[in-house]
Amino acid sequence: MDLVAYGYLGLFIASFLAATVVPFSSELVFTALVLGGLDPWICVLVATAGNWLGGLTCYWLGSLGKLEWIEKWFRIKKEKMDKFNDDFHKYGDWFAFFSFLPGVGDIIAVASGFLRCRFWIVAVSMLVGKFVRYVVWMYFQGLFI
Repeated sequence: MDLVAYGYLGLFIASFLAATVVPFSSELVFTALVLGGLDPWICVLVATAGNWLGGLTCYWLGSLGKLEWIEKWFRIKKEKMDKFNDDFHKYGDWFAFFSFLPGVGDIIAVASGFLRCRFWIVAVSMLVGKFVRYVVWMYFQGLFI
């Protein structure tokens, strides 16, 4: 499927898929569309929206998990998980900012849901991180106008 042919919709789909566990590069579609004449700032906004919603989907999938599974399958005591969870929640909700990172970003998003991080903080920090990702990419590629 040639997502570039679908313009902004194709970019949205590409960036959504790139934020999930599907190995995909939205930056290639982003670059092709900007070089093809689409507005770079609209591309930043569309890519950010798609990537953010994909990240939130990973968060939701993580929230379906149960801490009891960790205790059962990895033999980690509940007390240790509770302590880790308490420590993580001090700053961990904001850690979702780094969900834009290739490779580990999906894990961060899923873990944020699994550990029941505060949704609104995760959503905002993830949105900011994803926006910064595409702005940096745009400037790095010299695509800004």
